[in-house]
Amino acid sequence: MSVLMGPEAFAQSAPVRETEARTTSTEEKEEGQTTPDGATRLDTIVIDVGAGAPASAGADLITISPEDIERKMPRDLRELFMGEPQIAVGGAIPSTQKIYVNGVDENNLAVTVDGSRQNNKVFHHNGTYLIDPALLKAVSVQAGVAPADAGPGALGGSLGFETKDAADLLQPGRNFGGFVTGIWDTNSETYTTGLAGFGQKDGFEFLGYINYSNGGDFTAGDGQEMPGTSTNLLAGLAKIAYESLEGHRFELSHEQVRDDAPRPYRANFYFNRPTERELRNYDLRRQNTVFTYTDTSPEGWWDPKVVLAYSQTQIAAPEYFGEVVSPTEGTTGSVNGKVENRFALDIGNVIAGFDFYNDKADLDYKNPTEPFSTEERATNIGAYAQARLEPLDRTRLSFGGRVDQQWFTGVDDSDWSNAGVSGNISGEYDLLPEFLTVKAATSHVWGGVPLAENYLQNPLWTYGDGPEPVTSNNYTTGLEARYNGFTFEANVFRTDINNARLPVFGRGAPVPELTSIRSLDLVSQGWEIGGRYDWDAAFVSVKYADIEADVDGVTADSEVGRYLTTPLGQIIMIEAGYTFDEWGLRVGGDIEIALAYDGTMVRHPTDPDSPKRELPGYEVVNAYVEWTPPSRPDFTLRLDALNIFDENYTDRAAYGQDFDGVDPHYDPGRSFRLTATARF
Repeated sequence: MSVLMGPEAFAQSAPVRETEARTTSTEEKEEGQTTPDGATRLDTIVIDVGAGAPASAGADLITISPEDIERKMPRDLRELFMGEPQIAVGGAIPSTQKIYVNGVDENNLAVTVDGSRQNNKVFHHNGTYLIDPALLKAVSVQAGVAPADAGPGALGGSLGFETKDAADLLQPGRNFGGFVTGIWDTNSETYTTGLAGFGQKDGFEFLGYINYSNGGDFTAGDGQEMPGTSTNLLAGLAKIAYESLEGHRFELSHEQVRDDAPRPYRANFYFNRPTERELRNYDLRRQNTVFTYTDTSPEGWWDPKVVLAYSQTQIAAPEYFGEVVSPTEGTTGSVNGKVENRFALDIGNVIAGFDFYNDKADLDYKNPTEPFSTEERATNIGAYAQARLEPLDRTRLSFGGRVDQQWFTGVDDSDWSNAGVSGNISGEYDLLPEFLTVKAATSHVWGGVPLAENYLQNPLWTYGDGPEPVTSNNYTTGLEARYNGFTFEANVFRTDINNARLPVFGRGAPVPELTSIRSLDLVSQGWEIGGRYDWDAAFVSVKYADIEADVDGVTADSEVGRYLTTPLGQIIMIEAGYTFDEWGLRVGGDIEIALAYDGTMVRHPTDPDSPKRELPGYEVVNAYVEWTPPSRPDFTLRLDALNIFDENYTDRAAYGQDFDGVDPHYDPGRSFRLTATARF
């Protein structure tokens, strides 16, 4: 089985600083204030999960906390977001996985890693965010409506990843530490080895981590070996930081991941075409370098943050024409940054600032007879402000806006200039204090002109009167009830994206040949309900989501939905866990249930001629047991039993399963994963 190292050794997580959220525990409620009617008001607390922009009251916030990551020990994105049916991850191996939030493709979200904008849309047969979950401290998703300080292009919300710091790993009272981890997966006979060292002294901090995974192809639930699913992955993270006595903190981080292995010719599915080879090598590399300045002891209105970053993704995959080999490489890059300040007010705060990006996407096609190179570029400068306030008892509001100016350059060096305005407003009200809260949010987003995928760029493209900027409108509303350890939530959401740019190469395309102008409109909508019960050292969670998406007024499928959406339908996720503190033992598990979906039988005008098929339902059950001996708290053993009943299935968000003639990857069958971690 292709795996990424889980954060077994990262269990010593630092306390989370939250963004505006309500307290719910008995101890926290005691810190509240009494209102004139005698009720206890839940204080608005600044909670910074460290991932992405601070949350806004009333928005649809999904957080994967340090405690969640410690419990799940995820090895890939699917395992990271398990338990959240609003977030679907398609792809059986890490290098092809794509994220969909409320049915909207991740490329329509403002995505950051440690505050660095990501520009990773290289090849539609690959995923865009190959990331090692072992590095992560927290993940924050603002579905649909995102605040102005989340960054430009937040058409369907925002997604922020934050990696660990040395302080998150050090054991209490220690200035230096490290760990070594070994993982063995029985299905694909994959081993993973991780090693880290970290420390802090006299204001300085350092962290170094490296992880290597290697193994064979995995076997599906029906016993079939899936060619091109082997593991050859190398990941690393380095951080240095200095914090002065006055609170001035400077941090420099560099993260890098490489997946280099044979994959199906079209990496995310099998296509039975006699003229194509079964496998070819894909070399996928992603790197992220970030400099950050913050003031950890702000005074008055002075609370600055400065980010300067560079991110890059490269995919090299040769094209074969008979015996002719055409080495091909696509590279995307983004130089980006921001300067902002948080202004503290008596009733909340306002964050205002400027941000920029300089993105490029190029393709180097080295066909011996017809070589060519292409490149599209975009530069954007934005100014924004976002208020997060509690103007009245039991009422929390957030509103903001941004103005963006973009300059776009096509493959023919034609230049286009566009500008637009975005705005959002959200709020929540404690209808019954300590019991029932209602919330709502809406936004209009101007996203500029997105760059085309590298592997689809054509040097002969024309741009006519210029590509139209993409825009979106988002709406969410919901409620949350809390009582004696029980939590119930329900949300309704809708995202409309207009003029989404989806160019095709040109040959045989259902648009005028050799033009880069192809735009579609997306409507993704649905609802989600969930319940959770926490008691003592245990919890049970059940969530259900029903998501439908249309493209140009017709039910979407995985082909027309590329970089926009994918058919999802109804998904149920169940999680449970229990901790036996006196024995150092933790047990738990999760269940994913996808109901059969026939919306894919509708044919879109741009679909291929292949017959269509509905998506079958499936049920997948996983469980784990983890033991940290009380006498040896620096050593942990964990056993995961994955797909216990050997279900033969393709995960709901995977590409191509709705067309005959396309064989998507089946996901791995039953597997046992043993993890051992020693901390020192």
